[in-house]
Amino acid sequence: MSKYRTSPLVTDKMPPGIPYIIGNEAAERFSFYGMKAALAIFMANYLGVLGGNNLTEAEATTYVSWFNTAVYLTPLLGAVIADSFFGKYRTIMSLSIVYCLGHVCLAFMGVGGVAQFWLLAGLGLISLGAGGIKPCVSAHVGDQFGNKNQHLITNTFNIFYFSINFGAVVSNLLIPWVLKWYGPHWAFGIPGVLMALATLFFWMGREKFAHIPAEGSSFIKELKSREGLGVIGKLLPLVIFVGIFWCLFDQTASRLVFQAERMDRNIFGIEVLPSQIQAANPFLILVLIPLFTFVIYPLVGKKIKLTPLRKIGTGLAIMAIAFLIVSLSQEAIDRGEVPHVSWQLLAYLILTSAEVMVSIVALEFFYTQAPRKMKSLMMAIFLASVSVGNSFTAVVNNWIQIDGPDEGKAREVIVEGLEDKQKQLPGHDGIFDTEDDLLFKPNMIDSAVSDLLAQVVKQVENTYIENQALPTHLPDVDLPVDSWGSSITYQLISAKEARVSSLGPDREPKTKWDLGIVLKVKDDKEALSDTWLYKAKKEKGMLDEDASADKSPLSLKYTAGGGETLEGADYYWFFTRLMLLTAVIFVPFAMLYKPRTYLHENAMSDEQSQE
Repeated sequence: MSKYRTSPLVTDKMPPGIPYIIGNEAAERFSFYGMKAALAIFMANYLGVLGGNNLTEAEATTYVSWFNTAVYLTPLLGAVIADSFFGKYRTIMSLSIVYCLGHVCLAFMGVGGVAQFWLLAGLGLISLGAGGIKPCVSAHVGDQFGNKNQHLITNTFNIFYFSINFGAVVSNLLIPWVLKWYGPHWAFGIPGVLMALATLFFWMGREKFAHIPAEGSSFIKELKSREGLGVIGKLLPLVIFVGIFWCLFDQTASRLVFQAERMDRNIFGIEVLPSQIQAANPFLILVLIPLFTFVIYPLVGKKIKLTPLRKIGTGLAIMAIAFLIVSLSQEAIDRGEVPHVSWQLLAYLILTSAEVMVSIVALEFFYTQAPRKMKSLMMAIFLASVSVGNSFTAVVNNWIQIDGPDEGKAREVIVEGLEDKQKQLPGHDGIFDTEDDLLFKPNMIDSAVSDLLAQVVKQVENTYIENQALPTHLPDVDLPVDSWGSSITYQLISAKEARVSSLGPDREPKTKWDLGIVLKVKDDKEALSDTWLYKAKKEKGMLDEDASADKSPLSLKYTAGGGETLEGADYYWFFTRLMLLTAVIFVPFAMLYKPRTYLHENAMSDEQSQE
């Protein structure tokens, strides 16, 4: 027999265990969002310093999305464990310890082992711990309520969501700053400390909670019942609709961070870090939750009946508007402009409004639609919508990446007088010692078009020196034709980046045989000299120190293949159209869905709980 109370108190007041759950959630969300705020930038810029290889933006987005997929898929495991075997409290406590160990691994990346091992181990443990407790914590909130105080559930879930975003706004501002000035060990270590505190808060509330026992075989029986399967079948389409919302929303931690790098981030005289822009979302949540709850919903409700599905459908449509602004901002970047980050902040205002109408409403809706013995599982199915969306983002970002030539076919070339070995790779014809061979040298790729590419690069450099800006385009007459009959092309990527390229021997665009040079305006070393990354690179001899004769204001990166088939504004327009189509298709689903609400019926009175 359990030593803890096993049913909600019969009271019309707030359950006594709620403050401990809220405190736990605020600290845990600080931990998770703080780590996540640093993750994409870390993978793109810091991993190489710790012994790994820096990732491209598409690669970093792919890995972050697969991590999110795992985080929001493991709730299914946590829900089954909680509902069938251990109950929610024991499941949360056990997996919180796993969660803490994951943060320890991230904090020790590059110390006593290969950075990639610590990274994968840390993300794996965090996905198991964070994902496993997610459905249990939100269902544990609902378990504290009975029939007499069920009217407080909506406000409690709003407070619950408020605590999530309170922790997130602080961590999104703090952790990117810690990463820049103190490095990844502190940036990932501090969230680990907060996760330990979250576990402590939850343990302290153990005697205040209603510990709804695991249902064991009765859970499986209800799951397999006609009613249980029917509820899941009814809600699965909603998982897809909400999943597309998360497909766009969760790119705030990856693609929108990289977009912010190319924007003017001066806000009231302060240069904001790209990762810190994410803090706009949880900050706006703190404002918009009470605004929607106490102002917008009541006002609109006087004219239109606001059902949960109508709120969700409206949120899906509004999300398309948010990405419309993101797409237009990227078009400006593609033209070489530097739009102010306020445009992205406007998109955050709109997408956060969509989040209030989609995420909070869907969270409560899934809980109320679940039969009593399937509450945790239904929370897990709701969270699986995040997994569905992020897996789609990961697949898209993996699909659009262009591979480079297979370096496994290369042979080493030893050049007398040079220490560094060079690699020779057969070109498109697959035969060595022909015109299309590639020679991989330190910091460059030598090919049949190298001289032509260098010729155009020199033109770009001269234009930059003269105008202090990269040219938006070059006249066709200034672009030579390569030996395979294709014209060298020039493409502006942003105000500080451009690409000069050849279609290569296959004469096809966007293939692994494309040969090019990416030009980038050099950063101000004096401004970077105090950052952790600069000091670490200097200590490891990884800085591209200019030779005395090299006074070029541009750095060069030679490429063979690589790049993306869907880049620039085209990438964001793809997701904008996807979101708009989803909102349209959602309408008939909402019209046909017939909701049914389930709540716990057996509650214990205050007097009974004290006997």
